[in-house]
Amino acid sequence: MLVTLIIACEVGFWLLLAGGLALRYLARMPRLGAAVLLCEPLLELVLLVATTLDLRNGGEPSWRHGLAAVYIGYTVGYGHYTVKWLDRHAAYRFAGGPKPAGAGYGKERAVHEWKLWLRTLAGAAVAAALLQGAIWYAGGAADTSALEACQFAVLRAVGIHAVVAAAYTIWPPKAPAVAGAPDSPLVKDGS
Repeated sequence: MLVTLIIACEVGFWLLLAGGLALRYLARMPRLGAAVLLCEPLLELVLLVATTLDLRNGGEPSWRHGLAAVYIGYTVGYGHYTVKWLDRHAAYRFAGGPKPAGAGYGKERAVHEWKLWLRTLAGAAVAAALLQGAIWYAGGAADTSALEACQFAVLRAVGIHAVVAAAYTIWPPKAPAVAGAPDSPLVKDGS
């Protein structure tokens, strides 16, 4: 039941997002679209309540509860960012807004990757706190090893993302050569 609710929350997130953006840019109803987009955190609240009730009613702490905590943490870390990113792209595509800038190159890209890592860290902190709360809530008699394993998985994800961000810092991608630029390999000698 909990996994089904997590899937329903994910589907609901994307449906609310698509509906909110469609109302904002296709139907030209920006306030109603914003109201729909503001309903998205309610999905995570429903999931949090359902997870708590499941544990309260004697549910054995399992990976399902861990997945719910990780999903809520991810949404806290990346939900608003995802909505803003898609909103900028929808504004460009459907409302004549400015073209969204990419992640960039060089130092700019490294900074972008570290900002993403901070989002991962924030999401992981929320997930780990929710998991710890579930461990305490379940009590000493329950087997909470699945929840503890989820905590370690979240920490590993933060570590892996830090390695990725560090790689972009050490080896930042270079901007592609522009045809006609003096240093461009696309410019032939004498032309």
